[in-house]
Amino acid sequence: MAHILIAEDERAINSLIEKNLTLVGHTCVSVYDGEAVFKEIEKQRFDLILLDIMMPKLDGFSVMAKLKDDIPVIFITARGSVHDRVYGLKLGADDYIVKPFDMLELGARVDTVLRRAGKAARGFTLGDVTVDLSSRQVFRNGVPQEFTPQEFLLIEALIQNRNIALSRDKLLDIAWGFDYGGDTRTVDVHIHNIRKKLGWESIIKTVYKLGYRLEHHT
Repeated sequence: MAHILIAEDERAINSLIEKNLTLVGHTCVSVYDGEAVFKEIEKQRFDLILLDIMMPKLDGFSVMAKLKDDIPVIFITARGSVHDRVYGLKLGADDYIVKPFDMLELGARVDTVLRRAGKAARGFTLGDVTVDLSSRQVFRNGVPQEFTPQEFLLIEALIQNRNIALSRDKLLDIAWGFDYGGDTRTVDVHIHNIRKKLGWESIIKTVYKLGYRLEHHT
């Protein structure tokens, strides 16, 4: 997984981002002003920087303009005007996310940027199960397992958001899309099939009155 620098002066938001990224396997370092960004990148190498704009000592735009290291950057900010978005992207940012944002969306954006930069993990192994996210193949004890496209999308979502509870509605949107006319019981049926095929009855936990969570602690 990736080593990520979070530059966000609102400590509650910084802590929430760190918690969610750590849960899915990333390692994080938090700083709370623009100058601290440069102090940290002098000490260690990062795969990604999440960069707020309105920070003390040095704002995010100024940090971006002075960055010399080829580190992918995602702006996370309350400044959502078209002018700010365009300016941030022209400075070289890889993405621009406006607050407030959903943590699952942030995770997806992080995965996308890391994948483009060639820094994303595209394989996942848990016990006798290996999932190749690039080729969309799943193996158990080295034997390929057959899954429907929707089942694989559910597996992928659970892996990418491991240790995080995902609602049935969210999983329904991920695997079938917003226009799907079915109900959330469809998710339950597919999760049952995944558990059975992979022996993940104790790995994919049911979250009472919400949905499911894939538990994976290294």
